[in-house]
Amino acid sequence: MPQNQPVSHLTEKQARAELARLADVLGKANIDYHGEDLPTVDDAAFDGWKRRNQEIEALFPALKRVDSPSDQVGARPKDGFGKIRHSQRMLSLGNAFSADDVQEFVARVKKFLSIDPDQALRMTAEPKIDGLSLAVRYEEGRLVHAVTRGDGEVGEDVTANAKTVADIPQSLIDAPDILEVRGEVYMTHADFAALNETQAQLRQKPFSNPRNAAAGSLRQLDAEITRARPLRFYAYAWGELSEPLGVTQSEAVMRLQDLGFSTNPLFINCETLTELIAHYAQIERERSDLGYDIDGMVYKVDDLALQSRLGFRATTPRWATAHKFPAELAWTELLDIDIQVGRTGALSPVARLNPITVGGVVVSNATLHNEDYIAGRDSKGGKIRSGKDIRIGDWVQVYRAGDVIPKIADVDLSRRFAESVVFDFAAKLKQEGIEGSRDPGDAVWRYSGSEPLPDLAIETLRHFVSRQAFDIEGLGAKQIEQFYHRGWICTPVEIFTLETRFGPDQLQQLSKLEGWGIKSAKNLFDGINEKRRIALHRLIFALGIRHVGEGAAKLFANRFITWQAFEDAMCAAIPDSEPWAALVDIDGIGAVMAKSVAAPFQDSERLLAIRNLVAQLDVIPAEQIDTSSSPVAGKTVVFTGTLEKMTRAESKARAESLGAKVSGSVSAKTDILVAGLGAGSKAKKAVELGIFTLDEDGWISLIEEL
Repeated sequence: MPQNQPVSHLTEKQARAELARLADVLGKANIDYHGEDLPTVDDAAFDGWKRRNQEIEALFPALKRVDSPSDQVGARPKDGFGKIRHSQRMLSLGNAFSADDVQEFVARVKKFLSIDPDQALRMTAEPKIDGLSLAVRYEEGRLVHAVTRGDGEVGEDVTANAKTVADIPQSLIDAPDILEVRGEVYMTHADFAALNETQAQLRQKPFSNPRNAAAGSLRQLDAEITRARPLRFYAYAWGELSEPLGVTQSEAVMRLQDLGFSTNPLFINCETLTELIAHYAQIERERSDLGYDIDGMVYKVDDLALQSRLGFRATTPRWATAHKFPAELAWTELLDIDIQVGRTGALSPVARLNPITVGGVVVSNATLHNEDYIAGRDSKGGKIRSGKDIRIGDWVQVYRAGDVIPKIADVDLSRRFAESVVFDFAAKLKQEGIEGSRDPGDAVWRYSGSEPLPDLAIETLRHFVSRQAFDIEGLGAKQIEQFYHRGWICTPVEIFTLETRFGPDQLQQLSKLEGWGIKSAKNLFDGINEKRRIALHRLIFALGIRHVGEGAAKLFANRFITWQAFEDAMCAAIPDSEPWAALVDIDGIGAVMAKSVAAPFQDSERLLAIRNLVAQLDVIPAEQIDTSSSPVAGKTVVFTGTLEKMTRAESKARAESLGAKVSGSVSAKTDILVAGLGAGSKAKKAVELGIFTLDEDGWISLIEEL
C-alpha cells in the first residue's frame, strides 16, 4: 500500500489496505502513549496518520472498518490499578492543523446548527496542555475518586495519588452534590529539570519529557512516590453534574475557579475566526516562555445549549477542536537501514540514526514506510520530497518524536557523499537472508519463504499474548522471545502444552534465567491455565489474521456467537457461494477482509493448527445483545427529503446514539425510512419494498418515547 500516496489517487483496493495498516499503527501508538506512558511516535506523525485515516474514510465511506481509529479513544487501563467506569465517556478532540482547518470547523458547526455563515458565534480558546487527562469526582463536596481517561469508558483508579496533588482540592464548599471535574495533570519545565536532577543523584533513569514524568508520577502504585513529585492540575471541563455550573463554557470554567480549582489564565472568549487565529499566533510566539508544555489551542462553542445540540461523534465532540502547533524538526545522519518483519509478514524498512535530542527526546530510529518512500516516489511514480531518495550516510530531517519511531521529512543533498549508492530493497533482503516478494499494486514487501521466520514467529506469538488477546500474566514480549529461542514455545498451541512438556531439566533452565525461579514458573503455569477460558472475540483477534483488528473480531463474534459456528462459516466461505455472500453481507466486512479471515480455515495445515489450539481452550460464546428496550437499536434507518425541525446531521447523530445504523441508500436491508419534504426516489423505492416509512413528526415521536 503506498503509504504516502495522495488519498485522492488511491484505488478502492489500496484504500482498504491503507485503512488496515493505519488501524494497526494507530492502535499500537494509542497503547504506547495512553497505556504505557512511552510514546513511540511523535504527535505530528500520529495526527498525520489519524487525519489520513479520516480522509480515506470520507472518500471511501463503505470501507470504514469496525475497529476504525476514528472510533477509538486512549487505551485500555494498565494492570495493577483498580478500574472505574466513567459515568459519562471521556472523549478526545478532533484536530485542526491550519487556519483553513479552523475555518472549516467553524463552518461545519454553523451548518449543523443552521446558523448563517456570516453570523457571529462566540467561542472559547485556551492552551492545550500536554499532560495526562484526569477526572476527579466529588459527592456532597467530598472527593470520592480520581480516574484516568483509559479507553474513554474505563480508566485507572488513581484516587490516592490524586489526593497528593496540591491543585486538586479534597473538599469543596457550595459545590453541586455530584460534580466530576476534568482536567490535565502536568509538570512545569522547572519542576521537570529538578526531578531529573534528583533522578541523576539517585542514579535512576531520567524522564524523557515533562508529559512522561507527569503521567508516570501519577500512575504510581505507591502514593508516597507521587507525593514527592511536583505535579500540577488545570481544570477545564466536567463530566456528570447534579446541577449546571453555568449556561456557557466560560461561566462554568469561572465557577470551577471559584470552587478552588486552577484554570488556565490564557483562557479567553472570541467572537470571530480572526480573533481565534490571532490568539493562536500570540500563544505560539509565547509558547517557549510559558514554563510548561502545550501542543496547541483548544476552541469550544461557548453556549452550552448549542454544545448539547451539536452532541458527539463516536470519539469526539462536534463543538470543540484542537488547533495543533507545527512539529519541531532536526537534522541527523542516517547510519543504516534495517528490515523489520511484522506479524502479518510485512517487511518494513527502519532508519538507524545517529542519536539526536529534539525537544527533550532522544531520537535514534525512524520509519521509512516502504520501498517507494525510500526512492522518493509514490506508487504512481509521482515525486515525494521533490523526488529525493534516501541513502545510507545521508543527512535527514526528522520530526520531533517520542522514544522510538519518528518520521523523516527531508534529505540534505548538499551533504551527500559522492560514493553513496541508491538503496536496493531486494539486495538488502538477500543480504539479510530474507525471502520476500512485492505484489503489483502493493507498496509493501512481504515474507514469501517456506521456512518459518523467527522474527515473524515471535511477532505472531507476541500478538497472541498481547493485552487485547490472551493477556497471560507473566508471559509478555520479553518472555516470548526467551522461550522461542530455547525452543519451548514456537507456536500458540505450545503455550498451553508447556507445563505438560516441561521436565526437571527445563525447569532448572528456566529457574536460572534472569527474573525466574520455581515459584515464578508455577505462577506462569497458573496464569496460562487461567486463560484457557477465553472470550470468542479475543480468540479471533489473537489469531493474528491480516485486516482483523479488535473491532472486526467483535463483529464476527457477535454475528456467529460460538466458535463452532464461526469455524463452519469460514470453512464454507468460498467466493460466489452462499456462505461467502452471507459473510460479505455483514455490515463492515468487505471482500478483502472476508478473504483474509477465511483463508486460514481453507488451508489444511493452518486449520489443523487452529483446531489443535482450540482443543486446549474453553471458548466463551459472545453475549447476545438485547435490543428490545429500543425500537430502533440495531435497525437500519435512511433519511430522505428536507427535515424542518432538526438538521440532517442532528437526525443522523440522534439515530446513531440510539443504536441505529444510518444508511444513505434504500435497500432490502433498510428497516425505517424517514421521509421529509420533497422525498423522491428513495420514498418510492421504500414503498415498492414495503419498508416502514415515517414522516419527520412520526420519527420525533418514536425517538422521544425512548
